[in-house]
Amino acid sequence: MRKVVKQVAGIDVAQKELVVTLGRMLDDFSIELFSYKVFKNNDSGVKLLVDWVNKLTDYEVPVRYVMEATGVYHQKLAYYLVDNGCEISIVLPNKISNYIRTLELKTITDKSCSQAIAQFGLERKLDKWAKPKSIYKELQQLTRERDQIVQERSVIKNQIHAEKTESEPNQKSLERMQARIRFLNSQEKEIKADITDIVSKDPDLKQVLNNITTIPGVGELTAVIVLAETNGFELIRNKSQLSSYAGLDVKEKQSGTSVKGKPRISKKGNRNLRKSMHLPSLTAVKWDENFKNIYARLISKNGIKMKALVAVQRKILELIYILFKNETVYDKEYITKNSAQTQMV
Repeated sequence: MRKVVKQVAGIDVAQKELVVTLGRMLDDFSIELFSYKVFKNNDSGVKLLVDWVNKLTDYEVPVRYVMEATGVYHQKLAYYLVDNGCEISIVLPNKISNYIRTLELKTITDKSCSQAIAQFGLERKLDKWAKPKSIYKELQQLTRERDQIVQERSVIKNQIHAEKTESEPNQKSLERMQARIRFLNSQEKEIKADITDIVSKDPDLKQVLNNITTIPGVGELTAVIVLAETNGFELIRNKSQLSSYAGLDVKEKQSGTSVKGKPRISKKGNRNLRKSMHLPSLTAVKWDENFKNIYARLISKNGIKMKALVAVQRKILELIYILFKNETVYDKEYITKNSAQTQMV
């Protein structure tokens, strides 16, 4: 009788459902996907999921729960599993999507995705996930709340502009909208004060932020957003992964000589991380010679300003990662040296 050497529960996480496929690897390295079920993505559904897995798997071999990092929808499940002593791995979405393409699936459904995740977990040696530091979790909640306030304020400002251009503006409507602007401003001020207070109480985090903010255009709020959205780069192993996670990686559709689409960024990553790079890139190309030269060179090459700006955004994000990993500050000569080395290879 063949012996089970590895067991995985591959989970495709959605807002309301958890689609699960159980798989195992045998001692002859063959893989079996042997059971499938759908659970509700709530407290009772998570408990039923764990009970189901325990009933169908070999208790002598640990089960690794594998899932994608899907915004906030996977968090409740991940926290419950860790708190109950389960082993879990959380994989960046681009890794799973790239793996699925190698399988050449004709149709992609929730079931086939969970099967692919289970198979991926069986074939790969994955890192064991641990709960994020509470400080990063709290900072993420605050920065996302602030982003919602900024978006809401922008909508109201547009409404005020539209009202003022009316032939007969309603003054009471304007007063109410302006009062909402003042209220949102006060809330944003409170959130920024909370962020500052959290950072000031952690000397290590403060030092990291001091290093990161030596990059032109990167302020403390931007640095906090990047660290909060990546959990201190917990799942990131290289610059390419980071670009993919932010959705700043370039995708190009090309087939033979007949099909050639324009290169575009994927936009399939973390939108909060991607958005945080916009304003820093505008500042960097204005005030820093390195970024200004990159921006000018790319515009002269393809004539598209936004494409050049996205390249600068990607470069800034990669630099933040490098400074974090190396515990150092921005070196103005780094980009020049790195570009020269790249051209020599």
